[in-house]
Amino acid sequence: MARSILVVRLGALGDLVHALPAVAAMRRAWPDARIDWLVDGRYAGLLALVPIVDRVIVVGGAAGQPPLRVLRALRQERYDSAIDLQGLLKSAAFARFAGARETVGFVAAQLREPAAALFYTRRVTGDDAGHVVRKNLSLVRTLGAAAGAIECPLNVPPSAALEDARTRLVTGPGAPFAVINPGAGWPNKRWPPDRYGAIAAHLLRRHRLASIVLWGPGEQERAAQVAARSEGAAAVAPATSLGDVVAIARAAALLVAGDTGPLQLAAAVGTPIVGVFGPTNPARNGPWGGADICLSRFDDCECHHKRRCRRPVPCIDDISVEDVASAVDRRLAGGSGRG
Repeated sequence: MARSILVVRLGALGDLVHALPAVAAMRRAWPDARIDWLVDGRYAGLLALVPIVDRVIVVGGAAGQPPLRVLRALRQERYDSAIDLQGLLKSAAFARFAGARETVGFVAAQLREPAAALFYTRRVTGDDAGHVVRKNLSLVRTLGAAAGAIECPLNVPPSAALEDARTRLVTGPGAPFAVINPGAGWPNKRWPPDRYGAIAAHLLRRHRLASIVLWGPGEQERAAQVAARSEGAAAVAPATSLGDVVAIARAAALLVAGDTGPLQLAAAVGTPIVGVFGPTNPARNGPWGGADICLSRFDDCECHHKRRCRRPVPCIDDISVEDVASAVDRRLAGGSGRG
């Protein structure tokens, strides 16, 4: 009899990407299983691109149902397993009250909110020594889903925004291009816009790559600042959906960004990456491709995983334009760009 599984990973964008290889491993192990995914409405657009999930269940946000209505529907499904890959009280409660035969999550010491472990009927000590992708894979391995190569199955949709972005490039619509994403959810994850502008100028001058500058809600002005400081080498992207971001990243020769969702999407589709990291650890949260390069001040940071820096100047600002330009040169020398 095929098993039925509920995956609980509500958000955020990069964390959904980090959970995807674990779900892919379960699909490989149990091709006939029913695998559903509970997600926050703000991020449901990404899971619409994931071909290995049978059903996306959306809670909250503009696209989702109220929590109690969702829980009533989940309980009717009688899942064999509910797997919490988030580790918060909220996600653990959803997993437990879905009424599955077993509720699985990490041990308390490995959770962002340790009390969430009280909701699990099965607690797993995950591989917490490296990347969070590996940690998630180690959880499903204990359930019998062997983890081989990291897979991130995503359908790349046609994108009018990609074609629009190409037409904005100074090198012409058919030329290869780079992507710069200067925004991030936390202030101390954001490298200054003028420095991203200098990197765009370097990309065009040294590598003949014009840059498209991505932006999300509330970030358009920041993107415009990057373009304004790029010596004409960068153009602001049009408004994008998550599908558009995937398509643009997949087509790019390089992406330069901080620790943010578009960087994780680029990693998922194999885009060469240069990351600029401050209070988060790229060994845990960055791209997992061996050729990608991250500049980091994590070892010197005094506010690990905090949204705001304690210093007058965030540690990420210690990373110079020259540092990033050198990393760009090295990554493009050894990477395989896409036009």
